Parts: sequence; structure tokens; C-alpha cells
Amino acid sequence: MSCASATLVVWTSAWLHGAAAADDVLDALGFWAELHEVVADDDGTATALDLPGPDEPPVGLALLLAALRRASASTARLVLPVPGDVRGLGGRGPLSQCALRVGQAAVLPEVGVGLVPKLVADGVLRWTVFDLPTVTATEHVPIGEAEHGLGSAMREAATALVTLDVARHRPNVRAEIAELSGEYAKLSWPAGMPPRSLRVLQRAAEVAAILTVAASDAPGGAVSASAQVARDEALRPLSEAVRRARVAAVEEAVRVLSDQGAGRH
Repeated sequence: MSCASATLVVWTSAWLHGAAAADDVLDALGFWAELHEVVADDDGTATALDLPGPDEPPVGLALLLAALRRASASTARLVLPVPGDVRGLGGRGPLSQCALRVGQAAVLPEVGVGLVPKLVADGVLRWTVFDLPTVTATEHVPIGEAEHGLGSAMREAATALVTLDVARHRPNVRAEIAELSGEYAKLSWPAGMPPRSLRVLQRAAEVAAILTVAASDAPGGAVSASAQVARDEALRPLSEAVRRARVAAVEEAVRVLSDQGAGRH
């Protein structure tokens, strides 16, 4: 699957450049939860953006969008941190720690904040707004390079499934993969979303579905420690290819949507 931060980054960037309406942003994020709420992690960030602090009742996403507009936000960036790589999150502060736990964040460099989503109740997704202490550089992965890497990853994933003999333990493995990757098709994107970004995100969803199935134990079965280590080693490069592809696809989408918006003015 993609992630809520990717949806927020793409749609908010489109909205900030006039390529989408605020209601479109809210509707798209409805895929991830019925209710979204927003709260700042510290009083300083709360005061700067006129948002509730950590000890105050949260507000809705519409007020976050208004706050970003007032703060002259111009774009957003997706960060998918993993242990050993928290680039783009301003060092090892509260933002990077929280983002690392959930594996995602939306960063708005001009405003100096990062947003991390977390399910806090059934159907309720809370976005915590953190201070971004410094705007650190992130690795730029051209979408063509990411797409090529993903193609290689898909071939390796198929080989890994055979090597790990997943199908023998899970006879309905193809159906499981199709169901998981099919969830991606329910996501909505702005009208000007570049086809290449859509294609890469779809392929990333397919590889991610393979990873999910291959990494899960057979129902009622036990995996030996050595087998688990071998499995994790086989799947790790595929997971990295998915991460790089998603970030590259979203970055390309933000660039194209921002250019489209600029062309309207």
C-alpha cells in the first residue's frame, strides 16, 4: 500500500498551487480514516501556526490547511525513514523519532514543520505537527532510476517467492497478493497526476504486496530462526526498492503538479 503521508503530500502540493480544491484534499484523505485530527507536538509550534498544543483538544484538517496557507507553504515532501536513514527530518529529534516509529512523515520545508500520522482510535487518524529544526538534504532519486530498480525488484521478488517456497505454505498466495495490491486502486489522485508517477506507485504497491505475503508466516506454521533470517535477507533489498520508488514517484508528482499550478497564474 501507499501511505497517508503520500496522499497528504501530493494533494496538499496540488492545492497550494491551485491544482486542487481544499475539499478535494480532505476527500482524498478520507480513504485512510473517517476522522482526521491535528495537534502540535509543542507549544512553540502550536503558537506559530495557531494550532492546538499537546494538552489541548485537536482540530480538523481544514484548520491545518488554513494554517499552512497563512504560513506561505509552497510544497511538501514525503519522507519514509528506516533505521539508519532519517534524512530529511532535521536530525534525531522528536520528529525523526516519531516518524521512524510509524515509517512515514510529510515535511513542509518552507514552514519548518513535519507531520506524522498515527491511528489513535478506530477510524481516527491524528496528525502531529512537529518542529523541523533544520532543513536537511534528502537523496534525490530520479523517477526513471527508481522505476528501473523497481522492475528489477519485481523479478527478484518472484524469484524469492519460489526460493522461499511461499506458495507451498500459502496455496492462495496469488489471490492474497492481488487483493493487497488492489487496495491501491481505491486511492484518488489529482487530475493532473503524471502517468509515470501513477505507474510507479502501482508497481510499488504490487511489490509491497508480495513482500507482505512473503514475510508473513504460514497459517499455523512455525518458521525456524535460520529460515527467518534467510527470508529477511532476501526481502530487504525489495523493501528498499519500494521505499525509493514511492518517494521518487511522489516527488515527481509534486514537481509536475506545482508546475501545472504555476502555469495557471
